[in-house]
Amino acid sequence: MTNEEDDDELEGLGGLFQIEEPLAPARSRRNTAGRAIGIDLGTTHSLVAIAPHGEPPRALPDAEGRVLLPSVVSYLEDAPRVGWEAQARRVEDPARVVSSVKRFMGRGEDDIQFSHPYRLVKEGESSIIRLQVGSRRVTPTEVSAEVLRVLKARAEAELGEPVAGAVITVPAYFDDAQRQATKDAGRIAGLEVYRLLAEPTAAALAYGLDKGGQGLFAVYDLGGGTFDISILRLHDGVFQVLATGGDSALGGDDFDRAVAARLLEQAGVAEPDARQREEALVEARRAKEALSELEQVSVGLPRSGLAEHPFTRAELEAVIDPIARRTLGPCRQALKDAGVGARELDGVVLVGGSTRVPLVRRLVEATFRRPPLADIDPDEVVAQGAAIQADVLSGSQREGVTLLDVVPLSLGLETMGGIVEKIIPRNATIPIGARQVFTNYSEKQTGMVIHVVQGERELASDCRSLARFELRGLPRLPPSMARIEVSFQLDADALLTVTARELMTGIKQTVEVKPTYGLSEEEVDELVMDSLDHAEEDFDARNLAEARVEMGRVVLAVRTAVQEVGHVAELLPAAEREAIEAALAEAEGAMGPDGPRDHRAINAAREALERVSEPFARRRMERALHAGMSGKSLVEIEASLADEDQLQARRASHDPELIPR
Repeated sequence: MTNEEDDDELEGLGGLFQIEEPLAPARSRRNTAGRAIGIDLGTTHSLVAIAPHGEPPRALPDAEGRVLLPSVVSYLEDAPRVGWEAQARRVEDPARVVSSVKRFMGRGEDDIQFSHPYRLVKEGESSIIRLQVGSRRVTPTEVSAEVLRVLKARAEAELGEPVAGAVITVPAYFDDAQRQATKDAGRIAGLEVYRLLAEPTAAALAYGLDKGGQGLFAVYDLGGGTFDISILRLHDGVFQVLATGGDSALGGDDFDRAVAARLLEQAGVAEPDARQREEALVEARRAKEALSELEQVSVGLPRSGLAEHPFTRAELEAVIDPIARRTLGPCRQALKDAGVGARELDGVVLVGGSTRVPLVRRLVEATFRRPPLADIDPDEVVAQGAAIQADVLSGSQREGVTLLDVVPLSLGLETMGGIVEKIIPRNATIPIGARQVFTNYSEKQTGMVIHVVQGERELASDCRSLARFELRGLPRLPPSMARIEVSFQLDADALLTVTARELMTGIKQTVEVKPTYGLSEEEVDELVMDSLDHAEEDFDARNLAEARVEMGRVVLAVRTAVQEVGHVAELLPAAEREAIEAALAEAEGAMGPDGPRDHRAINAAREALERVSEPFARRRMERALHAGMSGKSLVEIEASLADEDQLQARRASHDPELIPR
């Protein structure tokens, strides 16, 4: 395809190049106000929030009071397990426990340059990667759908009715393939995706409405696997993104990998196996998080023979400093693209769990020449902003919310010589339409290949290929006489539709760009129907797995208690011990491979064990309380109980090892 250069020949065609910002058709007012949710689908953790009927947004906790759900899925049982339970199995079976899947979304095999314990496979001619987890082959989109299903169920339990739709956030620097993969995951999970919303924009939305903010802000978003920087102007309820930048393959995971490599080096392990590598990653993350508050922690790798030894914040910062500094270049570029200086900003908003690292905060302060705003929860603010936008799109009468987002990467076409002609430039406000007229290279041409690419490089080979299609049946005309108008339409989700039309004959071809690494419409439909067809079967499998996990927790607790008291008759008479042992044997049999496949039968065996052991548990607790209070004053007892409550709260919220395996 050749770009027309003779302006005189194009009179009457409306010009060579025209960019417009079309008024998108107004989204029909749904009769679903109050039933829409906002989801932050993160690399490390995900969460869901609601803001029904114009109320302030709030993140929804699970039954244990935790709003964060680890974005981890295990494929060890009949049904996939998601979240804390899956996380607890990472070290034992790393090849069948999928974590950080967001980094695989919309990516090809050549794009994945980081270490991982999975075997990547492709089927037939498809370029979509799949992860081989045990006997299963799953796409990253399907893994993300499992996380979304759990969040959807959490919201439905809170609302008491089905979820109507969702706004799902994505990194501002996600390209078309990554955005499409995210939208497909939502559909597979049974969600109507109202919109994909850039994470920094969501954060600004929540922050602006909560604080009544006005002015110019930078949103620095460093999560587990992605980094975004956006410059936004907030004025009278309008959130306008002026510039955006970042790296969709840079985040806290890279900190963890660098620290894990240092720990393995200290252990003298040059070629760690999968379990050693995963153990090192888990320990690295624990140390990193603890050192956000402490100056020193103790680390150790039992599988690698590394005994517990001190690890300081200074050592951590020495390891991660080069990685953290990689975020500063995009920050300076975003300021330049927005045409503002650091001193003109009214504030810098921190988003993402990795911004809790003190080194990161110091670098942000030095770059933007002001302390960052740290009075909002960086983990929850994105989901809260998504919930606000979801509430608006569901039909709630929420006042003063207008979003003007931007396209993160330029979109264009390959022309003769492999050159990229940019049609929609980076940082153009979306939704947007643009069109440009091209011509023929040879009089023998009766067709043209339209190659759509995305990126900032000048050669098509250096950009990401999004789609190819042909426009056929062109009239035979001398070189440079044909007029082919190519139109790009980018919707509010930054997803693209391309139309090519020959202006003389009216021959037209339209394609909704489906990225090279996305699932086909047929594959998504098949997965959606498969989910519906097997909904009852999947629900039963999930209930069975949950019943077995809960049974294992109770059996372990009772077995441990019986062993601890030994044969102290006053605590556990012989007849009662015999009854408990019989109930334990029945419970363990119910959990075994030959046990019932009905979760109700397993729950009944667990309840029987709990009833039989309840008097023993009560006597044990009374004895422990008596021993703990003996010889102490009332003030000392109250202080001791308060300390114990705080300790239990910290363990429940921060220590995944407490989750049953």
